[in-house]
Amino acid sequence: MCAESLRLIVFDCDGTLVDSQHAIVATMTAAFVEMDLPPPDGNAIRALIGLSLEETINLLWPQGGAADSALLVAGYRRLFFEQRSRAAAPDRLFPHADTVLRQLQMAGYLLGVATGKSRRGLDAVLTGHDLHDVFLTRQTADGHPGKPHPSMLLQAMAEADVEAAETLMLGDTGFDMAMAVNAGVTPVGVAWGNHDADALYAAGARVVLEDFRDLMPYVIEQWNGP
Repeated sequence: MCAESLRLIVFDCDGTLVDSQHAIVATMTAAFVEMDLPPPDGNAIRALIGLSLEETINLLWPQGGAADSALLVAGYRRLFFEQRSRAAAPDRLFPHADTVLRQLQMAGYLLGVATGKSRRGLDAVLTGHDLHDVFLTRQTADGHPGKPHPSMLLQAMAEADVEAAETLMLGDTGFDMAMAVNAGVTPVGVAWGNHDADALYAAGARVVLEDFRDLMPYVIEQWNGP
């Protein structure tokens, strides 16, 4: 049992709430091709999901100059939203995510998002799944350093008026776990995203959940009620 009651649960977006890896890989590939560059390996792209777009581009194309990298970033953003506007439906939520989010909200927990997506990208996800009312605090790459810098979590806690000991971070990548460690909050990994359990534990995960429905039992077992 934790010494403090859990009050705030912060979720990563891509790979934790929504299954967006195929769209991200396809768009990144198209952005490179559009600039007559050899596209990166799909696994290399998936491994970086969760970082800010700028940092992802820099890691995938380290030899690119600042101006060309900025063009690639802009091209990705344009292509991604063109693809989203043509899609018949938004990227799907992982199974049981909506139900568990509503259960946590009804139980009195404060919920937040901390994502490497842009504000525009996050808003599109929340609108597509009618989730705007669920999250009290929404932190994006637009206003923060990239993960694993703790800035997004620190701001989320400030907006929710909670302490680190009262906060849990749920994410699918080692970047999420390291951000949680850096912010002093409890890191909890998920097995359905982009990094495997070994990588999550190596980055500091307290536990790795196998199913979204495991979150509420974990909270009840490990924490006092809200």
